[in-house]
Amino acid sequence: MIRIALADDHAIIRDGIRALLQEEEDMAVVGEASNGHQLLALLPDVAVDVVLLDINMPELDGYGTLQQLQRLYPQVRVLILSMLNHQEYVNKMLQAGASGYVLKNVGKAEILFAIRSVAAGRQFLCTELGVDMLYKLSSEGDQPTPSEEDKKVPALSRRETEVLKLIGEGLTTSEIAEKLFTSKRTIETHRQNIIEKTQVRNTAALIKYAVTQGLL
Repeated sequence: MIRIALADDHAIIRDGIRALLQEEEDMAVVGEASNGHQLLALLPDVAVDVVLLDINMPELDGYGTLQQLQRLYPQVRVLILSMLNHQEYVNKMLQAGASGYVLKNVGKAEILFAIRSVAAGRQFLCTELGVDMLYKLSSEGDQPTPSEEDKKVPALSRRETEVLKLIGEGLTTSEIAEKLFTSKRTIETHRQNIIEKTQVRNTAALIKYAVTQGLL
């Protein structure tokens, strides 16, 4: 069971996320807070695996909260859930120790996949941010020459290749499932298999890898 704490100053956001997560058998919301101080006051008494953390909060914002979490509760995984899509915010939070960054406009399947990923010790960056970062890297000419080791392209199945191409086009898990006439869970499984086979850490790295290896 993944024990989750929600930290967001908008009650309607917390209500929506809680309603979404309560449908999942492997997840449970064990605490809520409207700012960083409330979250930190909660943690000594409640066991938490993953914190869904907003950035803009009163009293103690997400960045300050993340720093405190890293110092006091380094075992707790932090998934940033924000409307802020500027690369500077993404870099700042990831460098401060966040395990992932998801925009609030993502679909249900992607946020569930993100939570499960960070809970398992992996990093996660939502598809929209990953694609944006890839385009920026490409426009800056930051395309590294693959080494001989990098050229050992893993064997992806036909369906995994299809899923990878659709991820590269910026489609969400839901959109890919609809396009390929299959379930979201199946797409999540394909996506995780691709990440494991390519040994990348997040969506941005996956797309960048696929481009340099000629998979996209």
